[in-house]
Amino acid sequence: MLRSPRRPGSSFCRKLTTLAASSQRNLMRTSQKKIHDSEQKRKGKQKTKRYAAMKRMISLKDQRIKETDRAKAKEKKKKDPSQLKEREVTKYPSCLFFQYNTQLGPPYHILVDTNFINFSIKAKLDIVQSMMDCLYAKCIPYITDCVMAEIEKLGMKYRVALRIAKDPRFERLPCTHKGTYADDCLVQRVTQHKCYILATVDRDLKRRVRKIPGVPIMYISNHRYNIERMPDDYGAPRF
Repeated sequence: MLRSPRRPGSSFCRKLTTLAASSQRNLMRTSQKKIHDSEQKRKGKQKTKRYAAMKRMISLKDQRIKETDRAKAKEKKKKDPSQLKEREVTKYPSCLFFQYNTQLGPPYHILVDTNFINFSIKAKLDIVQSMMDCLYAKCIPYITDCVMAEIEKLGMKYRVALRIAKDPRFERLPCTHKGTYADDCLVQRVTQHKCYILATVDRDLKRRVRKIPGVPIMYISNHRYNIERMPDDYGAPRF
């Protein structure tokens, strides 16, 4: 068979085309690599982003600051061993003999809490009569303005409690503080004046009053009034 004669420069053209294709591939690779590197840099910048960078300040005791502006070192005062030590001691009222309150005596003044009235109605107890049965003496129940306001806020459901609180046998005590939170008011009154017995069923209030010496607490148990921290409770039930 006769072969067709080769064209002059055909191998040179083939080399040129291969070179062009390889250079194009290299360009594409370099461009892709640049894009990848820029993405990596952007991600790295996002990761190492710092927030709330504080300015560094020179300490006032630094040697580079002038002596006039420099902070003075604190001088330690020498303690005198012969000096008398002063300390603050809490003052207790003179009416207390240890935990016994000598101011308590008939007629007994009893501060009444909101829930004490409600639980007395639930247990079907006459408040004044049951107090006298517990202590075997005349008892004067006292009700503060904030306790009265609490009962009024309870609404029509507790209208019987409100009617009992407005009984003429109950003495009213005016309140000068803001708000109608009764617990703080009762604790403050009991702390200032040691002539009161606190009548309550609230556990938190009882826990607070137990820390105050010489204040008896009246509560309801087994459909009767009982009293704690009072040795003269002749009518209180014995368990």
